[in-house]
Amino acid sequence: MIANEQLRSTDILSREKILSDYRLACESRQVSLLGRRDVMGGRAKFGIFGDGKELAQIAAARAFDRGDFRSGYYRDQTFVAALGELSWQEFFAQLYAHTDLEAEPNTGGRSMNGHYATRWLDEQGLWRNQTELYNSVCDISPTAGQIPRSLGLAYASKLFRENPDLNDLTNFSHHGNEIVFATIGDASTSQGMFWETMNAAGVLQVPLLMSVWDDGYGISVPIEYQTIKGSISKALAGFQRDSEDKGLEIFTVKGWDYVALLETYQQAAHICRTEHVPVLVHVQELTQPQGHSTSGSHERYKSKDRLAWEAEQDCNRIFRLWILENGYATNEELETIEAKAKQTAKEARLAAWSSFQESMKGDFEEALDLLQKAARHHAKSAELMAIREELRKTFTPLRRDAVAAVRKALRILRADTSAGRQQLKVWLERTNAENDDRFNSHLYSESPDSPMLVESVPAQFTDDSSLLDGYQLLQHYFDSLFARDPRVVALGEDVGQIGDVNQGFAGLQEKYGEIRITDTGIRETTIIGQGIGLAMRGLRPIVEIQYFDYVYYTLATLTDDLATLLYRTKGGQKAPLIIRTRGHRLEGIWHSGSPLGAMLGSLRGLHVLVPRNMTQAAGFYNTLIKGDDPALLIESLNGYRLKELVPDNLAEFCVPLGVPETIRFGSDVTVVTYGSMCRIVMEAANQLAQMGINTEVIDVQTLIPFDVHHTIVESIKRTNRVVFADEDVPGGASAYMMQQVVEGQNAYRYLDSAPRTISAKAHRPPYGSDGDYFSKPNVDDIIETVYALMSEAEPNRYPKI
Repeated sequence: MIANEQLRSTDILSREKILSDYRLACESRQVSLLGRRDVMGGRAKFGIFGDGKELAQIAAARAFDRGDFRSGYYRDQTFVAALGELSWQEFFAQLYAHTDLEAEPNTGGRSMNGHYATRWLDEQGLWRNQTELYNSVCDISPTAGQIPRSLGLAYASKLFRENPDLNDLTNFSHHGNEIVFATIGDASTSQGMFWETMNAAGVLQVPLLMSVWDDGYGISVPIEYQTIKGSISKALAGFQRDSEDKGLEIFTVKGWDYVALLETYQQAAHICRTEHVPVLVHVQELTQPQGHSTSGSHERYKSKDRLAWEAEQDCNRIFRLWILENGYATNEELETIEAKAKQTAKEARLAAWSSFQESMKGDFEEALDLLQKAARHHAKSAELMAIREELRKTFTPLRRDAVAAVRKALRILRADTSAGRQQLKVWLERTNAENDDRFNSHLYSESPDSPMLVESVPAQFTDDSSLLDGYQLLQHYFDSLFARDPRVVALGEDVGQIGDVNQGFAGLQEKYGEIRITDTGIRETTIIGQGIGLAMRGLRPIVEIQYFDYVYYTLATLTDDLATLLYRTKGGQKAPLIIRTRGHRLEGIWHSGSPLGAMLGSLRGLHVLVPRNMTQAAGFYNTLIKGDDPALLIESLNGYRLKELVPDNLAEFCVPLGVPETIRFGSDVTVVTYGSMCRIVMEAANQLAQMGINTEVIDVQTLIPFDVHHTIVESIKRTNRVVFADEDVPGGASAYMMQQVVEGQNAYRYLDSAPRTISAKAHRPPYGSDGDYFSKPNVDDIIETVYALMSEAEPNRYPKI
């Protein structure tokens, strides 16, 4: 371990700063105490607080510069407040789930307390200057979930420092001098995300400053059950750099030692910033005065001796003694600070609660007034007034209470034509629209850069257009992309030296350098984390998951962090990451590559693109690069060696999202499919034509978004029959497509036969060509399913096979 050096700055321990830090520590403790009381009293649903971590977080914040990033967890209230990025009124507004951004600018009430986010985006959804901000990435609750992206945030600084072509992006970096402060509770270091990140940070040598807040427990489980040797710094000792090997710098410090904390964080930040070396700061002997959360008491699992020790070692108590012992203040002065802190916390709480109630008062009172008017001189006046009275008596009413009362009244008035009923309907429509913005907006970009606004540019072909293998087409495409946009980087397993396993990047690392096209270790979770962090900092990463089946390694990070980012900040943060993978129709249990139902259920917030060939894939990449949403793009694995005409406008043509393409016109049956299944369905359609059946084939192209203009139903209006075909498991993407069309587009009105789905078997496919044939849809399956529909309708013309 590295010994702490003495502070060299003469003013860092000035009386003014010391007492300011004590005031902040006291205020933070008081809002934690009041916050717990609010939960127990019913004002808030749940609470988790940073009490016991105050001094360490103040010290960390002292080393934090504008342009730096915090990728933390939900106990960092003192850290964020010390940066001036959190007022205590905002702290309580988040606890109450106040939906107004003016009151709760972090998440608009969407995340529980302790989730802090700097608004990097302006009201249009466009980037602000990150170098002028103290940047906090919006926290997430899943333990260690904040860690993978911290690797990417730090890696971005490395790219900004080492790639001179990025020097013009001054809104995102000052030559890579920004460092990343990641924070995590000690128990969560048991998660694989943490270990994978620390290993990758050491390999990459990036400016990641990892703070581990160690209070000895993970909820009720003590550290001896959590960490080998009972110490994360001891467990990671082999990662310590030395004169021969690169690695981490490791510090240990007591969470109650004010001077040592300041020294440690100043040193750690200096090493990170100047040398671009990752640092671990293990903050030990922290306490948790109120226990883990408001869901229970720590007296259930901590011994009396432990509780007594925590009371003695409370960082605020020891800080107070140190101030007195060193003559920085008198007892009376500290009592004044403490009393003022209590008052400040109470005033912030009262102001937040009053503002929260006031924000709903107008709708509440209007609903009461309209209910009374609707009841006046009405035959069902008693029922309506009972609803009104129940609403009036609601203790601490919420928006849902008024809405539910009005909806109930409208059910009673369903056969009524009175003005009162109409006024209630108008009120409900207005408030529903407002609540839709409060609670359901910004799942996808609403900015001028939304990929949904990118205009379609058709591919252009001439007699001179080249005919190439699919992988060669992608080589040409990526070459042009890297040449014209210095923000674009690619990383993943084998993408660099060999140009990826299917050669889409072949020769490009040699041309554009390792800094832009980079091989990684086998670590899918942090590959995604790298991409998220890079995208958060204004770069345009394309990260590769080698095979679609491997996406499960990344799923927690994709669904918990990336997919929710724009939504959970209500448009305050974005990460336009492109995830490139390949799937469909290989062979074997772990290379079958079509788990799209799982993606559709997990990745709302990402676009999911399923191009049938590499030409369409290139068009989608162009669209995504112009947009600002994250996306998952699955290339067809068995299409790399198939010949395709290369568009003359390869670098410019754009395939729009959510727009299916009819690749075969027909009049008898509509078959809806995507990806590699397009070739199988097209072959089946050709054979069906020989049997007198004219099949229309529609390639949906994107599953999210799905057919935004409802073009599929127009086909069904002509054919009156539909089959949804894919190679996912039963009830997966095929069922999703059916729901979108039959229910969402009201296609049931035009069907003369029951809609059908064709999917793979419920298990993963066994290895070998026979395994593929007998477990995934094949040409024969398509032919016989479509033929059976026609036989049912016209048995004489189409006798059963």
